[in-house]
Amino acid sequence: MTGRAGHQAGNDSNGTNVSDAFQPDEVGPVGQALREWGVPRGYAEPFGAVLTFVVLFVLLYGVVRLVVVPLADRALATRGLNRNARKPLLRLVRVLSLVVGVSLALNFAGYGGVLSSLTTIGAAATLAVGFALKDLLANFVAGVFIYTDRPFRIGDWIEWPETGGLPNAGVVTDITFRVTRVQTFDNQLLTIPNSKLTNDVVMNPTARDKLRVSFEFGIGYEDDIDEATRIILAEAERHPDILELPEPMVTLSENPLADSYVGLVSRFWIANPNRGKFLRVRSEFVKRVKERFDQAGIDIPYPQVDLSGSVETRGPGRR
Repeated sequence: MTGRAGHQAGNDSNGTNVSDAFQPDEVGPVGQALREWGVPRGYAEPFGAVLTFVVLFVLLYGVVRLVVVPLADRALATRGLNRNARKPLLRLVRVLSLVVGVSLALNFAGYGGVLSSLTTIGAAATLAVGFALKDLLANFVAGVFIYTDRPFRIGDWIEWPETGGLPNAGVVTDITFRVTRVQTFDNQLLTIPNSKLTNDVVMNPTARDKLRVSFEFGIGYEDDIDEATRIILAEAERHPDILELPEPMVTLSENPLADSYVGLVSRFWIANPNRGKFLRVRSEFVKRVKERFDQAGIDIPYPQVDLSGSVETRGPGRR
């Protein structure tokens, strides 16, 4: 009775042995060798499967450490990622490689039932965790895209749409899989979820080796447009940080005849741009043009309102 009851307890409602999932599907080469050496079947099969799993896992782990990770590191380095940016990606490569290694080792060892059970449990757990941590996972995926697409790097000056009155420009100081840290030009540190920077439009003025700078000057209606244009171009050519090619240029603004001035837009290029250089070059250029305008008698007008008519005043006691 005891043996029969024990046998029935080991079966589920369909008559399938529950422990079959945890038994090797096949004896395997190691198990066969052990049986040929006289090891009983009850010991040869599980011991051979375990030994096969351990040997294969060690071999696969060695391949991951010696081949897969160095190749991944070299591939990421060729894309321009520095060492700090490559570390989390390489950690992810190791984890994924080990998961694949464990799965292959279990399969070759004959523990297909265990692998199927773990896969089912893992899928259910992943679904539950996914619902609970969807925002965190969204930021993680966005961080992967930032690492692979490289819309910006550490040290870049970026701008993004303003929300909630917070600053929307600064220099990237750190990039992780969850957040990006940006130091504003007021020396404030912003911690921004990666999903925000991948879902919105992000402008990176320092992504290229040259940056075009524009500034609009307003001169009076009585002033000489050609003379003002020559002064602007001359000061652009004199500045050491303004490139000769592409050549600086001056055009009328989109609305050149404004209420109180004629608009002239100057455009020039600077190399190896950053926020500090952009502000310094533009400020020096505008200052020199203003000084030349003053010397040439060219006016930079400001909006004026003319009031005409008379205002009747009444003395005390008058009604």
